[in-house]
Amino acid sequence: MIERVYEQALKSLDHVCIATDDQRIGRTVEQFGGKVVYTSVHHKSGTDRCAEAIHIIESEENTSYDAVINIQGDEPFIQPSQIQKLMNCLADPDAQIATLVKPFKNKDELFDPNKVKVVADINMHGIYFSRAVIPFLRNVVKQDEWVSNHRFFLHIGIYGYRKHVLTQITKLPPSDLEIAESLEQLRWIENGYKIKLDFTEYDSMGIDTPEDLDRIISLGMI
Repeated sequence: MIERVYEQALKSLDHVCIATDDQRIGRTVEQFGGKVVYTSVHHKSGTDRCAEAIHIIESEENTSYDAVINIQGDEPFIQPSQIQKLMNCLADPDAQIATLVKPFKNKDELFDPNKVKVVADINMHGIYFSRAVIPFLRNVVKQDEWVSNHRFFLHIGIYGYRKHVLTQITKLPPSDLEIAESLEQLRWIENGYKIKLDFTEYDSMGIDTPEDLDRIISLGMI
């Protein structure tokens, strides 16, 4: 799986590195010829690990990067076009953080607390992320009709960061909203950072458990 993610990332990015604290993962990456950097075992999020990794890489290569794309290692179906959209967002020198959304298509997904909802402003910046359904449709009584009466956005959890912003946000203490929803992007919003959104037609198909793998196999995707 990690090799597949690496290969997909290389279709859009010139520099790809696997950041891990696990020697088994590192050896696997080295076996297929990938670049690996070992980070602390104490990170609480992929964002923190990503921030340490880019500083290690810059030190080893004696170079500097302007932006970082953070792709989870359990996303073997990540599309190059999704990565390119994040890069396009960060081409704007004023962009701080970028991520992707797609419209919800059915009620079951919309009311699933594991599917994160996003509200956007008119400039396509994320105003709020929540596990609850937002906004609440006060005048639509039947929940089955909510998707057809409003365009709800599903968050697709890959990020692009301006490098200096990545360094800054990992130094922020956990915020009240972050703790309440268990969503670290709320910490960034509470501290005034803007998250640029772009659309993708692809859903996130992460494989976190054996059950996820069975589901992917049953769909004929591998």
